[in-house]
Amino acid sequence: MTQFRQEWDTETAMEILNHPTVDSKVWAEAVEWLLVYGPPEIQELLKQASGHATMESFPELEPLGYGKDGTPCYSLSQLADSLDISEEEAEAIISEKEKKHGISHRVDNSDTTSLQ
Repeated sequence: MTQFRQEWDTETAMEILNHPTVDSKVWAEAVEWLLVYGPPEIQELLKQASGHATMESFPELEPLGYGKDGTPCYSLSQLADSLDISEEEAEAIISEKEKKHGISHRVDNSDTTSLQ
C-alpha cells in the first residue's frame, strides 16, 4: 500500500472537501485521494465533475477513446499541448502520479473503445 493511500480515509477527505477555508493544495490532495481510493459513488461524482471541468477548460481536448469503465482516454501529446508543457513533462507528471498511487493511469489502445 502506498504512503499516499495511508495518509487519508474517506471521512477525512470528505471533511476537507466540506471545510469552508481549507488550503487549495490540501483540498486538491483530498479530491485526488477520493478519485483513486474513494467509494465508487464518490469516484463517479468526481469523474463527472472532472469531465465537465475538462470540457469547459480544455474544449480542444478530444478523447481518443474510452476505457472499459467509460473513462475518456487522451494521447500524451494532446495532454501536453493543452497544458502548454512538453511531452516529457507530461510523462513525468503521469509517472509521478502512478508511483504515488501505486497504479497505472495508462490505457493501451487495444483496451479502449470509441463508444462511451
